[in-house]
Amino acid sequence: MYAIVENGSKQYKAEVGSIIKFEKLSGNVGDKVEFGVLMVSDENGIKVSEEAGAFKAIGEIVEQGKDKKMIVFKFKAKKNERKKQGHRQPFTAVKILEIAAK
Repeated sequence: MYAIVENGSKQYKAEVGSIIKFEKLSGNVGDKVEFGVLMVSDENGIKVSEEAGAFKAIGEIVEQGKDKKMIVFKFKAKKNERKKQGHRQPFTAVKILEIAAK
């Protein structure tokens, strides 16, 4: 059984026991979070729209951290203009505990 969950404007495939890296969520390690479900696939088939709206995905925050550093380098030719920046995107790792009906 798996579900497609939405957080922000992004969609993620969630299975029970899987760990998903979401964009930063407020909360501490060990807190429980709920996600809205857009689609559910189980032994009875696929459920979408209103049928899937009757489900929710419950997860537990495992980690709050930052991804690996990404280098951003801006350059303008013939102008001696160069700019080097680094960026580390904050994330929240969530372990999916169950996908259940509301």
